[in-house]
Amino acid sequence: QVQLVESGGGLVQTGGSLRLSCEASGRTFSTSAMGWFRQAPGKEREFLAAVSWGIGSPRYVDSVKDRFTISRDRTKNTVYLQMNSLKPEDTAVYYCAASVVPVSVAIASAAYPYWGQGTQVTVSA
Repeated sequence: QVQLVESGGGLVQTGGSLRLSCEASGRTFSTSAMGWFRQAPGKEREFLAAVSWGIGSPRYVDSVKDRFTISRDRTKNTVYLQMNSLKPEDTAVYYCAASVVPVSVAIASAAYPYWGQGTQVTVSA
């Protein structure tokens, strides 16, 4: 099993920045990729970014690729999402997730069997 504990999030003004963290524990060796998703009220859960624990380039959804950066610290079993130039439309619950398939195909929620509890990000206008 894999356990994910998220931290970060909060309230920021438009143009501000936040860094989300997700600490993984348990059978992390069985996972291939870590991803970030978000879900705004009335919307479907949206894929944002994913990165492999090993070798491989991260991938991003087009809507955030110029502002968000995903990274991971393998020694800490932690993945981060640095969010810059935040906009009100970024307001959502942000989720960390772990996948057992390669990052190249880990773009759907169904590819991630392990999830964190979510953390609220609110961007005020």
